[in-house]
Amino acid sequence: MSYSATIERIIPAPRERVWAALTSEQLADWFWPARFGTTVELDLRMGGAYRIDGPGAGMAVSGVFVAVEAPERLVQTWRWDGEDTETLVTFTLAQTVDGATALTIVHENFADEQGCADHRQGWNDCLDRLVARLEAPTSESQAS
Repeated sequence: MSYSATIERIIPAPRERVWAALTSEQLADWFWPARFGTTVELDLRMGGAYRIDGPGAGMAVSGVFVAVEAPERLVQTWRWDGEDTETLVTFTLAQTVDGATALTIVHENFADEQGCADHRQGWNDCLDRLVARLEAPTSESQAS
């Protein structure tokens, strides 16, 4: 039996901005807390690899992109450094009527409920930082 976590969140930003935050070096700005010193390497194409490294916390995750359908769907494998288990993460982005983004994350293939619960909490923490990052004033908006 495998377990999966589903996280649904309305992100108050257009789908293209959310996609960019998920699929570019912007990921390093919000994925983990700043104290982790996060770095990101990614080759955004089907079969391309990615790595998110948090040297300040001594942790990293990597995998390959299984599907890249900009700006609505991203599927990637997920493996923590030092672990043999690989899981699968699917991001689905839908534009809402008011210009926000309905983001759904399905993280699946966990061996137990605890791993599933830990990742559900982790994704919610990540999304809190993503929302804060997207709501922060940008240099463009400060200039106007």
